[in-house]
Amino acid sequence: MAATSTATFLSFQSQGNALPQTRPSAVRFSPRYSLVSFSGLKEVTSVNCETESSFIGKESSTTLRGSFALKARKANRASRYGLQLVASYKVAILGAAGGIGQPLAILIKMSPLVSALNLYDIANVKGVAADLSHCNTPSQVLDFTGASELGDCLKGANVVVIPAGVPRKPGMTRDDLFNINANIVMSLVEAVADNCPDAFIHIISNPVNSTVPIAAEVLKQKGVYNPKKLFGVTTLDVVRANTFVAQKKNLKLIDVDVPVIGGHAGITILPLLSKTKPTVSFTDEEVEQLTVRIQNAGTEVVEAKAGAGSATLSMAYAAARFVESSLRALDGDGDVYECSFVQSDLTDLPFFASRIKLGRNGVEALIPSDLIGLSEYEGKMLEALKPELKASIEKGIAFVQKQPVTA
Repeated sequence: MAATSTATFLSFQSQGNALPQTRPSAVRFSPRYSLVSFSGLKEVTSVNCETESSFIGKESSTTLRGSFALKARKANRASRYGLQLVASYKVAILGAAGGIGQPLAILIKMSPLVSALNLYDIANVKGVAADLSHCNTPSQVLDFTGASELGDCLKGANVVVIPAGVPRKPGMTRDDLFNINANIVMSLVEAVADNCPDAFIHIISNPVNSTVPIAAEVLKQKGVYNPKKLFGVTTLDVVRANTFVAQKKNLKLIDVDVPVIGGHAGITILPLLSKTKPTVSFTDEEVEQLTVRIQNAGTEVVEAKAGAGSATLSMAYAAARFVESSLRALDGDGDVYECSFVQSDLTDLPFFASRIKLGRNGVEALIPSDLIGLSEYEGKMLEALKPELKASIEKGIAFVQKQPVTA
């Protein structure tokens, strides 16, 4: 099982006659050829990674180059290299002019699977779109400003990403964000329900533990709720866990995978360090230190920026990874796994973050194995997080039920 995925934003130089141009290209890896050792990337043949312009960087590019194998002997000549220059999906970002929206937009613009990138915000989005449109990747970029243009932005979207809302500031808890961001998410999801009800919906706006239930209630009242297509983006917790564990244990980051379950705030974030791959041992002190750091990593960034913002760049990176995983799943890749906050029956809570398998129709399966055989510490932390997570979920549901959704 490929437990995680890595964004497929690369630059390639062709060899032979398969790709006649010699220039940076956006390339989709054919899902037929699995590259198990490089999480999330699919195997191709006879390609040369230009590390200077590669999104994944020099070290990872070297690793990737060394991992390529020739396994496409029986494929027809047109696809024998496992490469297809196909961009066929429309992605809409709601809140595209913000601190997360802008870096997220450039990362999604780099995806070879995206044919149309629609950027929406209440102001300042036209310049973002103009700037981004100069990048020579396949997707067409369009801007949409204000409520009157929101419907046009969403029509035909396959994936809708919602980072809109106010950011955290020093001394502000996620609950302090609730009233402002709850109204924003509610109004945006109403528009999604009216214009692209079959799209994958990625909720980034905090507090995710409440905004995902808000989105679910809105969609229910609109009569279009599909729990398989609503996701709370908790990928940043996994990204942080992998990074911090690799640093702590001097591991190659590309090999590390730490599942993170629960929710997406404070103690509801539970990294399952006992399930770390590759297998590694931690002292009790290390487990506690790493768990607390992962839980409080957002605050670490807020304090470091000293009032100038929150975790925007790392959040954009994590969100782009989840978008790319969704696009791969939509495109028929049968080996896509991520952690996400979704409707779940793995616990007694109606929503829960866990590892999921993604498919063309959204959540194909919840993966219960991570919750089996927890350490004593993890078992206690799981029980401790449930009351807070339950209260946040109920707060979101109550918010929608107290006010009518526009028919």
